[in-house]
Amino acid sequence: MDSVASQLKQARKTRNLSQNDVATILHISRQSISKWENGRAYPDMDNLILLSDLYQKSIDELVQNNEELRKQIKNNDQKIKEDRAELGKINTELYQNRNEGFILLILVLASAIVPPVGIILPMYVMWRNNRYNALHKTIYLVSIIVILISAWGTYIFLSDNWLEPTHTEVYRID
Repeated sequence: MDSVASQLKQARKTRNLSQNDVATILHISRQSISKWENGRAYPDMDNLILLSDLYQKSIDELVQNNEELRKQIKNNDQKIKEDRAELGKINTELYQNRNEGFILLILVLASAIVPPVGIILPMYVMWRNNRYNALHKTIYLVSIIVILISAWGTYIFLSDNWLEPTHTEVYRID
């Protein structure tokens, strides 16, 4: 009786409970209980605590001297370390866009000089911007402001030259 599976099965039988009874009490499937008792899976900590209360045995009694569980814990720890290392690599790759944030901000500000360009280019910059760029919120804010100012400038340019053309009178001064 050195495995968790056999300990769980023995404790259930000692309490005269069926797998279905235990599953109903714990609000889980009967198949989960079967997997635990056959050694194909291990209960999580929450269920282990509930089982301990149900069987009136301490958690230590249920998992004591269990080499399989220790191996499983060691494997899980190793997997967690590998996953953390992988996530660290992914985060590093995602955060390498910091310089792009500054470039996008400069591009938006430079586009404000020419009003028609200041409408189109900030839209591209907002599409290109992502949350991993440095100053990504600032880029959105500046882009919207540049679009508004450029739209106003473009309207003035168009209205002065084509919509309401004014004529220039030349007066001769004697």
